[in-house]
Amino acid sequence: MDAVQKADSGHPGTPMALAPLAYMLWTRHLRYDPADPTWLNRDRFVLSAGHASMLIYSVLYLTGYDLTLDDIKQFRQWESKTPGHPEYGYTPGVETTTGPLGQGIGNAVGMAVGEAHMAAVFNRDQKIFDHHTYFIASDGDMMEGVSHEAASFAGHAKLGKLIGFYDDNHITIEGDTALTFSDDTARRFEAYGWHVQHVGDANDLEALSRATDAAKAETSKPSLIVVRSHIGFGSPNKHDTAEAHGSPLGKEEIALTKKALGYPSDEPFYVAPEALRAWREAAKQRAKSHDEWNRTYDAFKRANPALEKELQRRLAGDLPDGWEESLPVFTAKDGNVASRAASGVVINAIAKKIPELMGGSADLASSTNTIIKGEPSFSAENYAGRNFHFGIREHGMGSIMNGMSLTGGIIPYGATFLIFSDYMRPPVRLACIMDRHVIYIYTHDSIGLGEDGPTHQPIEQLSALRAIPGITLIRPADASETAEAWRFALKHKKGPVALVLTRQKLSFIDRSKYAAADGLARGAYVLADAPGGAPEIVLISSGSEVALVLDAQKKLEADGIRARAVSMPSHEIFARQDQAYRDTVLPKGVKRIAIEAAHPMSWYKWVGDDGVILGLERFGASAPAATIYQQLGITIDHMVETAKNLLGRK
Repeated sequence: MDAVQKADSGHPGTPMALAPLAYMLWTRHLRYDPADPTWLNRDRFVLSAGHASMLIYSVLYLTGYDLTLDDIKQFRQWESKTPGHPEYGYTPGVETTTGPLGQGIGNAVGMAVGEAHMAAVFNRDQKIFDHHTYFIASDGDMMEGVSHEAASFAGHAKLGKLIGFYDDNHITIEGDTALTFSDDTARRFEAYGWHVQHVGDANDLEALSRATDAAKAETSKPSLIVVRSHIGFGSPNKHDTAEAHGSPLGKEEIALTKKALGYPSDEPFYVAPEALRAWREAAKQRAKSHDEWNRTYDAFKRANPALEKELQRRLAGDLPDGWEESLPVFTAKDGNVASRAASGVVINAIAKKIPELMGGSADLASSTNTIIKGEPSFSAENYAGRNFHFGIREHGMGSIMNGMSLTGGIIPYGATFLIFSDYMRPPVRLACIMDRHVIYIYTHDSIGLGEDGPTHQPIEQLSALRAIPGITLIRPADASETAEAWRFALKHKKGPVALVLTRQKLSFIDRSKYAAADGLARGAYVLADAPGGAPEIVLISSGSEVALVLDAQKKLEADGIRARAVSMPSHEIFARQDQAYRDTVLPKGVKRIAIEAAHPMSWYKWVGDDGVILGLERFGASAPAATIYQQLGITIDHMVETAKNLLGRK
């Protein structure tokens, strides 16, 4: 109450209602160690109801994590350890960034996936991976679609070490949930294949503890415990009201609440010494599980030294020695393929060398070429499987991938068509905020997919993805650039990488005549210059349209115009280069034309005020791809004509 009041912002009601649940979990059930918040086999806790962040901050302080009372007094202030919603990397003990409702449930499912997979791969006589993942979800989490997707997947995969608490308090910002929500959530989760229990009073510690014990005993299903609570519990005038949800209670109401609860002081941020001692002692008892696990791990290390070394390599994020030697080298004989097909070749070439690489698609594996041949599928029967079937659940896929990544030792990839990246944008954004090493494979990247029409042809998606801070988007021009894109994606650990690939075949770019594809590592590079002096104009593109640039360059050269052909597979990588390198690719004072079969927005910074972008500010059409390109002006002739007009040449 005091932290929200001091910040004049926040959500006091849910932390007040769920204080007993948090007390029960942290003093009786969770395995954690405040002195080492990231030890490998700790239980994971995810506050999917991230607006209730003061609940977890309070508990982390009380149990002795590196979080002080002064940190709590800085709730919601600039660069404090206690931001408005829990953020991974800011607060010791916070396992993931939550806030957008439903995401935490998906992350928790991904963490449970990670635990199951790593246990199946590394456990021997010693169970070094053997922990639970807990989450707390609100009414709002249950309304958001991503929670349905993730919960459906978790039930199907029988993730028995996943335990959720549904805070059934009947209140959202607008008022009673009866305004809009009459689902029987318990029966819905039962239908998903979850073990469901009810606790009728959030203040009944014994009932909560018994339900948690029963959930831990159920190993063949994930568990949901539906807890009836009263938002703002203890507040004489604001309990069970929307006012307690998203606004400070007010100083008078806080005083009345402390009196009603029999609290020993009206002083803001007062913590009773005996309460703090009790919490800290409970934390010491819970931390004993860390000592027990250390002995288990020592035995594992003695019995399995090579396997333990492999585990440490994966946890450190180091790639295996020599893995790059397995990257395929494409030739004219096998390189005239769609970049999605080239990507599939790369995945299968490197998968044997990089066992932590695992993933799949949103029911599009045959179209996105994401199956690792010869590897089993991840399933309830085989958690060691590396081929992942996310189902038609793009949003869930993205949030589950984040959870898998947070487990450690896994590099997850997930694929869908570029147009459906819109369905998973929230977890992509969160992956960027958390700097997660995840890889997105987006195929069918343009109007080049043809007859499926405008509903399936992405136009604005490239610019929209490029606008997300922290993402690295790579749209390779041919098979060779696709291999280099994978090289970059696997080595780049700071933030997600999106590989944007074609459905249609791409021409093989003969690297004996043009620059080497390893120029991709700098984001953009000069593919070719016309002979006879400095370029008069620069033609830039990415992906399938690079072939148009090369042909346009030849035509201009035949007409006596020196044109430079530049492949720019990644705006983000190029932007990270120093100005001197950027100037060698895009020389100052030379006019530029960019062409891409997509919205032009993301290209303006590269062509400058006197440049031209040939793009699309309309949706596509249903027709053969060649026809659409012609009708919409994404052509060699249009580029040549534009270049001549820009230079004042006829």
